[in-house]
Amino acid sequence: MTIDYQGLVTYGLAKQISEKIHEAILEGRLQVHERLPTEEELAARFNVSRPTIREALKRLAAQNLICSRRGPSGGTFVNKPSSNDARLTVANAVRLLLAMDEFTVDEITETRHEIELICCRLASSRRTDSDLALMAHEIELQRESSLTDEEFCASDVRFHLAMVAAAGNSALELAASAVIESLQPAVNMVIFRFRDRRKVAAQHDRLYRALKMQDSDAACAALTAYMNALRRQHRKAQERKSSRSTQTSVLDQRRKPLTV
Repeated sequence: MTIDYQGLVTYGLAKQISEKIHEAILEGRLQVHERLPTEEELAARFNVSRPTIREALKRLAAQNLICSRRGPSGGTFVNKPSSNDARLTVANAVRLLLAMDEFTVDEITETRHEIELICCRLASSRRTDSDLALMAHEIELQRESSLTDEEFCASDVRFHLAMVAAAGNSALELAASAVIESLQPAVNMVIFRFRDRRKVAAQHDRLYRALKMQDSDAACAALTAYMNALRRQHRKAQERKSSRSTQTSVLDQRRKPLTV
């Protein structure tokens, strides 16, 4: 185990310490399941107080990079984040950037479209009966009139995640699912008033049947039709939002008292 204990400046000590340990993990100088020195040992080696070490360790724990175990053989150990942990971390980061208007709607839909096209091509040859069953189940759910808007949107997300998983590529699934989970719910909740559920279910059914027949071209065409419809629906939602904003602004101007 090797951690660089030198080179700290006098501000942001906890952040610097967490970054040094983070770097040691990424570079393989700290191995998964390896035990870290105690708080007292780390404080002495970094020449800082134990509260500073605790703050640094909290930062690493928040990233799922370390975990604590109790008992005689307990302590703080290097953790191996699960693929689900990694996906949620990426999805939350993307969702935050989305809320801050770092992405345009065109960028969002283009990213989703291109990533899912790759998955679609791979899924055409790699999908299993289990993958198909998951997609078929979601299509049946989407045809139920009793589904709420939120439930329909959730089923939409699950259908696309099932298609991505059918590609059989864990790294690609991580990237694609993070984008879908972070962006699709936000888009869906904006445009649900403009969506025809029957058409969405039918689009999903065409994609499902093409994958079942292992017809890559037909599957990609079905996905593209779905994404193009999504773009049109979101455009309508944006136009409506813009129109309402303009109307509100006009009303506010009319309500302002006249000044002499």
